[in-house]
Amino acid sequence: MLKIYNSIAREKQDFVPITPGKVKIYVCGMTVYDYCHLGHARVLVVFDTVVRWFKANDFEVNYVRNVTDIDDKIIKRAQENNESIEALTHRFIQAMNEDSAALGVAMPGHEPRATEYVEQMIAMIGVLVEKGLAYHAKNGDVYYSVHDFPSYGKLSGKSLSDLRAGERVEIDSNKKDPLDFVLWKSAKPGEPFWESPWGKGRPGWHIECSAMSEQLLGIHFDIHGGGQDLQFPHHENEIAQSEGAHDHPFVNYWMHNGFVRVDNEKMSKSLGNFFTVREILKLYQPEVVRFFILRAHYRSPLNYSDQHLKDTKLALDRLYIALKEVEPDPAVTIDWQSPQARKFKEAMDDDFNTPDAIAVLFELASDINKTASKENAGLLKSLGGLLGLLQQNPQAYLQNTPAAGASDMLTPDDIEGLIQQRISARKEGRYSDADAIRKNLQQQGVILEDGPQGTTWRRA
Repeated sequence: MLKIYNSIAREKQDFVPITPGKVKIYVCGMTVYDYCHLGHARVLVVFDTVVRWFKANDFEVNYVRNVTDIDDKIIKRAQENNESIEALTHRFIQAMNEDSAALGVAMPGHEPRATEYVEQMIAMIGVLVEKGLAYHAKNGDVYYSVHDFPSYGKLSGKSLSDLRAGERVEIDSNKKDPLDFVLWKSAKPGEPFWESPWGKGRPGWHIECSAMSEQLLGIHFDIHGGGQDLQFPHHENEIAQSEGAHDHPFVNYWMHNGFVRVDNEKMSKSLGNFFTVREILKLYQPEVVRFFILRAHYRSPLNYSDQHLKDTKLALDRLYIALKEVEPDPAVTIDWQSPQARKFKEAMDDDFNTPDAIAVLFELASDINKTASKENAGLLKSLGGLLGLLQQNPQAYLQNTPAAGASDMLTPDDIEGLIQQRISARKEGRYSDADAIRKNLQQQGVILEDGPQGTTWRRA
């Protein structure tokens, strides 16, 4: 049975759908005022893989991933660019979809935009005000009264007293409690606005996901996902809004992917280690980036570095080289009783453990190199396809390498490092790995020559 680590329960739990054979999933998407960065890419790839696995297990999937197209940052950026909000958000939605497609991410079943659901947000805020869970402040804003929702903090595992003591909260004389959060913002001069019972304004960020998930999935659904940074306060606030409005459980399973780090430091613009997907794809093939993301468990930190991407490319090359040398049998279908397929399924059913699933792919590649089994080549390609991998023509993949893979971009230190990896592989009896490194270097214009004095190299 599929097990999912449920953030709210803080343990792995058997997945039991609300409706047998169906799964409803909502994932917090992008705020579209700039290009997607590597953290966004991780969310996109992780939940695309989750959806693929549910479909592989014959679930009917209703997958919603929202777009925030009205927000303080969007308004500020549009003003800085001297362009309309509509033009700005349209441009970056298009860019987001281009980046997603490059990474092999399928479009969700629904991609609602916040501006399309303001009426539903106003209605939900009205319910919360009527129930005494929200109040209209003297500055014109409407706030959620956290104190009046007794189970606030159950997702983050913190009590209100812990949150007040440990969190940096904004001091605002308009709020009854520093932890209260805004549901409706009164319009400032020059800002876009909608009419509401509380005057002209626009919705706060948190309310959009509660309103859109209700409209598209109902008041109770199976899985809510997003980055770990959203667990508090965004997802905590969603629970307060939705359960406060409906007096009904909101979500059964909460999934959060881990943070992205760069050379073991938090990725941030202020540290100068901030990378957009587009910048990375100038150096590495999109499938290499997807493979890099999936080689780490989705809940673990993902540490980006050039060396890690180079190692990832070598690893993916090994799989494609196996498929290039032995053409897959196109008639092969996955026999889930076979040892390799069963191991793959056990890994994926264990909280979407893609690193262990990928280890099965390497076992198959090693066996293909030894036995030239077309059946195993077919299984390798089929299992890889469930992760969105290994569907390119192997020859085309191996030849279509961006600049970072060209021989003049491999420095002597890079080449010597790969030679040392090859030497280690041979010492450990991993001859197929050693051969894969040699072939990879040869395809990048570097020829290895073994002699009595060791291994030397030259450019072709």
